Amino acid sequence: MRLISNVAGVILALGIGSGGAFAGDTLITFDAGAEGFSLNGWDTTSPAGGNPGANLHWQNFVDNFGMSLRTDTNAAFLGDISRYGQTEIGVDVLVNFIAFFGTPVSREWVVEFRDFDNVTTEAPYVSVWYNLGTLPTMTEDGWVTFSIEFDPTQVALPAGWGGTGDEDPETFEPILPADRTFADVLAGVDQMVFTTFVPGFFYGFTNFDLQVDNVFIRSASPGCNEADLAEPFGSLDFSDVIAFLGAFGAGEPEADLAEPFGVFDFSDVVAFLGAFGAGCP
Repeated sequence: MRLISNVAGVILALGIGSGGAFAGDTLITFDAGAEGFSLNGWDTTSPAGGNPGANLHWQNFVDNFGMSLRTDTNAAFLGDISRYGQTEIGVDVLVNFIAFFGTPVSREWVVEFRDFDNVTTEAPYVSVWYNLGTLPTMTEDGWVTFSIEFDPTQVALPAGWGGTGDEDPETFEPILPADRTFADVLAGVDQMVFTTFVPGFFYGFTNFDLQVDNVFIRSASPGCNEADLAEPFGSLDFSDVIAFLGAFGAGEPEADLAEPFGVFDFSDVVAFLGAFGAGCP
């Protein structure tokens, strides 16, 4: 209780004038380089031809079984995803062609969150994944945005989501191990991937010419920013301060606004004050 009193005192003393970093929106445009992402290992960005500007472009270098855009170093997409609250993740894709022995084919586009820790089966990792839809087969379809919104604190797999790390003994399809949940996988993400490899399926050699741009992860919570924690949403007032103090005291992700994530300290208070001071649009 003394810590909460001290936090409340700091908020009241400093008012809304402080600023700081918080777990807000992250957008990778590739204008500043690959920023920890690679496309089948290719991390040299193309300066033009994106949506707009720079992008990652796989130009049919070699035949592949599939394509994967991944990061295991960009912290915004890793760790405890619940820090975003209700979360949205997505990417823009332009398909110039996908061909199997010269014939245009379609491929599914999956987002997958992988946890390499606490694996109790023979699998290399445990993951949760969602099929975002079918990639276009030709470039005339233009840039397409693929995205999904989800609650990373949900324990059971949400509708449409699958898991890996174990195998169903009857269907032999990949499933989550019995000791893992949707929420605990998303609490410790080591790698995030957008991929044409749907878990449980196999593919032959295929030619790809594919571009990606504007990879994003952001909070999809109803508030206007990270400080808008209580009704009425769309405005910041003392009810948001009370909500922050309650979440801070309970160690809830809504109050975990600044690095180091998973630790509740005065950096979170400074981040709250910065967001509160910025106000709603």
